[in-house]
Amino acid sequence: MMLGYLLARAGVEVVVLEKHDDFLRDFRGDTVHPSTLRTMQELGLLEDFLRLPHQRLERLDGHFGKNRVHLADFAGLPKSYGFVAFMPQWDFLKFIAEKAKRFPHFSVLMGANVTELLRDGPRVLGVRAESHDGPLEVRAPLTIAADGRHSTVRELSGLTLRDLGAPIDVLWFRVPCGKTKIEPVLAHVDAGRILVTLDRGDYYQCAYVIAKGEADAIKARGIAAFQADVRAIVPELDEQLGALHSFDDVKLLTVMVNRLEQWSAPGVLCIGDAAHAMSPVGGVGINLAIQDAVAASNLLAEPLRRNRVTEDDLRRVQARRALPTRVTQALQIQAHERVLGPALARSDHDFGAPLIFRLATRSSSLRRLLGRIIGVGVRSEHVRTAEAAPIEHS
Repeated sequence: MMLGYLLARAGVEVVVLEKHDDFLRDFRGDTVHPSTLRTMQELGLLEDFLRLPHQRLERLDGHFGKNRVHLADFAGLPKSYGFVAFMPQWDFLKFIAEKAKRFPHFSVLMGANVTELLRDGPRVLGVRAESHDGPLEVRAPLTIAADGRHSTVRELSGLTLRDLGAPIDVLWFRVPCGKTKIEPVLAHVDAGRILVTLDRGDYYQCAYVIAKGEADAIKARGIAAFQADVRAIVPELDEQLGALHSFDDVKLLTVMVNRLEQWSAPGVLCIGDAAHAMSPVGGVGINLAIQDAVAASNLLAEPLRRNRVTEDDLRRVQARRALPTRVTQALQIQAHERVLGPALARSDHDFGAPLIFRLATRSSSLRRLLGRIIGVGVRSEHVRTAEAAPIEHS
C-alpha cells in the first residue's frame, strides 16, 4: 500500500490487489517505529496520521527477574517522530488508501486473490486473480510481491528462499486493562517465561514467547494452566486473564526468519516479508517493509514512468536493502540465542539482564544508540521522489 502510494504520487499507474474485502484483521504487527513516522512526515502526512487513535512509547523498559532495566529510548531523535506509535494496522492501511485516492494513477481492488502469474517465457507480465466479479487479469511492466511471508507471488515466481531458523514461537492474546494499569514495561522476562505487553489503551496486546513447537503441549495442559503461567510472570494481570475463555482466544504466530537469495526475476520484485521474514524481536518487520517501499519508489519511479524498467533496476533495490535486512536479522538471531533462548531454559529466578541492557540502564548515550538502532535502523530511507505529472509513453 505504501509503495502504491509513493509510485502513484510520482506519476506511475498503480493497481494494488488485496485479497480480502476489507483491512479489518488482527495483524498484531501494530508498532509504527520512528523510521515510518519520519517517512510520513516527509510526505506531509504525519499530522493527519497522528490524529488517528494511537498510543505512544518513548522508551523501552524490561523486567529481568526482579530487576527493572532501561533497554532503550528515543530521546536522541526529533520529537516529531521520536517514539513508537501503537496503531491498528487496518487503520494505517485505510489511511494510506484514502490519501492515495487523490492520485489519478492509483487504484485498489479489494477481494482480488492472485492465483497465477502471466508470463512470456521467463518474464512476468502481470497476474491472474479471482474476484467477486469473476476472474480478472492485470498486466503490468512490473509485478510487486508485497503479500507477506507466505507470499503467493513469490512462490509462483520460483525464487529461492533461505531459512535462517528461529528457536521460538509466540502465542498472541489480548486482555482488557484493569482499573489500575500495570507498569509501562514492555518485556517481562523470568525463569522459563517471557511475556511482552503492549498497552493499547483499553486492552493489552500480549505476546507469550515459547520454545519452537511447544504450542500443542501448552494447549494440552488447558487454558487454566496457561493463565497460571502468565499470572506467574505478571501477577497484576490476574483479574484480566479471565477474558481468556479458551485457546480460541490465543493465536499462534509461527516465527520465521528467512530471506530470498535473489529478490527479483524478469518482471517481478519481492519486498517486505515476501523478501525477508523477520522475527517479532524489536517489532521492526512492518517498518523494514516500508523502508523497502521507499527505496523501491526512489529507484524505480522514473524507469516505470518511462516504461523502461530493467532487471538491473530491480537488482538495485535488493542491493540497497540487503545490508539492513542482513544486519537486522543477525541482531534478531543474536537475541534469540543470547537472551530469549537462555531465559526460556532457566528454572531459577535469580538471574540478571544481559550485559548490554545493564550497561544501557546506566548510560543514557547507550540507551539512545539502541533507540536509534531499533527506531530508525540501518540505512534508513528518505523519500527522494516528488509529486509529478504523468509522462506520455511513446
